[in-house]
Amino acid sequence: MTQKTALLLIQLGTPDSPSTKDVRRYLREFLNDPRVIDLPWLARKILVNGVIVPFRAPKSAKIYQELWQKSGGSSPLLSHTTNVQDQLQARLQGEVDVYMAMRYQNPSLCSVTEAMKEKNYEHIIILPLFPQYASASSGSAIALATNLISEWWAIPQMSIINQFWDNEGYIDSIVARASDFNLADYDHILFSYHGLPERHVDKVYPGDQLCRDQFCEDEINGTNALCYKATSYATTRELARKLRLTPEQYTVCFQSRLDKEWLTPFSDEVVKELAQKGSQKILVFSPAFVADCLETVIEIGDEYQEIFTEHGGKTVQLVPSCNDHPRFLDGLEEIVRQKM
Repeated sequence: MTQKTALLLIQLGTPDSPSTKDVRRYLREFLNDPRVIDLPWLARKILVNGVIVPFRAPKSAKIYQELWQKSGGSSPLLSHTTNVQDQLQARLQGEVDVYMAMRYQNPSLCSVTEAMKEKNYEHIIILPLFPQYASASSGSAIALATNLISEWWAIPQMSIINQFWDNEGYIDSIVARASDFNLADYDHILFSYHGLPERHVDKVYPGDQLCRDQFCEDEINGTNALCYKATSYATTRELARKLRLTPEQYTVCFQSRLDKEWLTPFSDEVVKELAQKGSQKILVFSPAFVADCLETVIEIGDEYQEIFTEHGGKTVQLVPSCNDHPRFLDGLEEIVRQKM
């Protein structure tokens, strides 16, 4: 007899609107997560609520307004993720009910899991839409979802997908996006991943071991399989293999840093250095983001273009994210069927 199964897709989150009020609410929830800013409770509250959010919310609201305008008046992250949910539901109709929630803001994990509770599912598959595991993204989403479900009187079987960077459909969808561009036309190629504090990846390792001692740039092994830096480099190696790129043609880098103690090299500095060395056209992939969002459309598409032009370059071309590409959907469907 087939189990009554639900799939729970989880994305990071988005403000309900680009208004300062909604952006402030989003940032307060996001940055107060102890898996995002891993400071003691009181220090985090003072820093986030007293310093970061009051100063950052008005500036971020202007950026979100620009993003909304570029994306037809709505959040591209929400639109693309809803499309993925709808198309997966069509593929899995009669076998699995597909739900979608945001870790921060709406549709909230609390409201979505409450709706799922009423259906008495025997099996819930939890799939955060973050290809490379990080405690601040995948870990936070998994922790909250499982905590909410564990409060039910009847707790169903749960299957958790904590990362899928090596899924063939995911990789192939990025390669397919690249087919819209002639790679030979570009002086250099960047694979830009969202940044993390170095201490976050160091916490993956037991005792006094550090990420920098694990050969994360070169291999995945039994020790670093859940290290974000290691899986980012592994993702890039697989993409480079399929795109037939030599190591000299590309650079792995990390964006959206808050201070100098984050993973390096920093994407914005790499963009600046390439322009100063004479590069005129660069192509940028963003493999950590499966849906286009502020970090891809605005940070890479606009802000890095400004940096590149300012220092002598001409064109920064963003490769669109997986979004709802059929090969990405193939990959997600494969992951779900393996867990059924």
